[in-house]
Amino acid sequence: MNDTTLITTSTSLEGYKIVKQLGLVRGITVRSRSILGNMAGGFMTIFGGKSAIYTELCENAREEALQLMIQHAREMGANAIINMRYDANDVMSGLTEVLAYGTAVVVEKID
Repeated sequence: MNDTTLITTSTSLEGYKIVKQLGLVRGITVRSRSILGNMAGGFMTIFGGKSAIYTELCENAREEALQLMIQHAREMGANAIINMRYDANDVMSGLTEVLAYGTAVVVEKID
């Protein structure tokens, strides 16, 4: 298997045949906002518009969860993940979990 893990939100991969389903894979991270980040983010919300601080925090959390899910899939022997999804929940005030999950599969290219 190469270093590329195919990922789709669909239940199939066009041009590939699923030869083995390995089961659920997930990557989870829990993130908190710093006091300074909250103050800066709160100040930005007064004027409205895009909050670059919170956007970056969310993007970093999603990327970390995604990479953990890919690592989990590779450890299971998968070369693809189908039906991939993200979920996020507040654990407590200022503390959020981000979950990336899907189904680990082994696929072969269709000739």
